[in-house]
Amino acid sequence: MSRFFVPREAVRGNNITISGKEAHHILDVMRLKELDRVVAFDGTGREYVGFIKEAKEKFLSVEIVEIETRTPLGRERSAITLIQAIPKKDKMDYIIEKASELGVGSVIPVITKRTIPKWDEKKGARNVERWQKIAKEASKQCGRVTVPEIGIVRSFSDSLKDSSDYDLAIMAVLNDEAIRLRDALSGFKGGKIAIAVGPEGDFTTDEVKRAKEANFKLVNLGPRVLKSDTAGLALLAILKYEFSS
Repeated sequence: MSRFFVPREAVRGNNITISGKEAHHILDVMRLKELDRVVAFDGTGREYVGFIKEAKEKFLSVEIVEIETRTPLGRERSAITLIQAIPKKDKMDYIIEKASELGVGSVIPVITKRTIPKWDEKKGARNVERWQKIAKEASKQCGRVTVPEIGIVRSFSDSLKDSSDYDLAIMAVLNDEAIRLRDALSGFKGGKIAIAVGPEGDFTTDEVKRAKEANFKLVNLGPRVLKSDTAGLALLAILKYEFSS
């Protein structure tokens, strides 16, 4: 069955009303029609199975026949936040898409000392809006019933202020003090995890010091140097393996 996202307010009783771009996509791109069975999710963990009751230009109504609350692909034992330094070009789009597929709970885009792109707040707001849309589309495609939250762009030092919210915080670095990821995870049974990934030139000595003061564990990811747009995804894949059951 075809699957799509609906905002929670679109669900009223046993009926879902969809209009605008999403309706256009369903009717004109996916070529669905009246009586076709569909699955919708609202990002809160609920899925709605039903059929298209009414279809017009840029408007459709779905009658719900079943509501299911579930966590896809097993029971998640950890909620992961990716603190990602914004890389150059459009690599952040790719990171958001793949991190969403890998089950990230939220992404905090950050500006570090060595971040290459020059950040403009007005343009940045549009970027965050685009990244949230990418997260929604990736969630729709991969079968998630929740959508990752994309935070506002902030400085790396500001992102460290929330460190007490996490049960485990790790920072991927090219540093002699870094320990193996296996050792950083030793004895940890699950919970709220933060992973911090730097820009193309890695974190500065001062940023590493600040992270250590905020109780981040410094970890290395093996003998190969991973690029900024690879490191976070590699960590997410490992953590998903470790803490999904």
